[in-house]
Amino acid sequence: MQKEPMTEYGFKKLSEELEYLKTQARPAVAKEIEKARELGDLKENAEYHAAKEKQGLMEARISELEDILGRAQVVDPSVLEHKRISFGSTVTLVDLDTDEEVTYTIVGASEANPDRGLISYHSPLARQLIGKEPGDEVRMKLPGGEKDYEIEQVCYKEICFGA
Repeated sequence: MQKEPMTEYGFKKLSEELEYLKTQARPAVAKEIEKARELGDLKENAEYHAAKEKQGLMEARISELEDILGRAQVVDPSVLEHKRISFGSTVTLVDLDTDEEVTYTIVGASEANPDRGLISYHSPLARQLIGKEPGDEVRMKLPGGEKDYEIEQVCYKEICFGA
């Protein structure tokens, strides 16, 4: 069973979503199905079919969350050494062609938000960086092709997940 690293924030967020789905959304969808059933003929009852589809998607999400939380390994990145890139590291890379700097923080899959520079521990980009240290050069395989970067800095910074 593959462990799923995440911060306390990510674990809490997923736990709250699971609790909401089980205690509020599930009963609400059951009521929708019951109301739609009362409308009669189920073969041509669009409300019933829509509610059943909604129920199926919700149950799939509940199963997914239970699986992820069951494999969760809550990690406090502030206590890790960040001499090499690891979970929770904030990494500054310099593009060797343009001298442009980019910064990423490696987080759990459920916490990732590439627009905010938060990349999943399991992403191809993070996997290419894990274990590297400042001064290392790395050829990154990116959607737009390959680019060469130098790792300028590896450190821990408090992670801002946003709202």
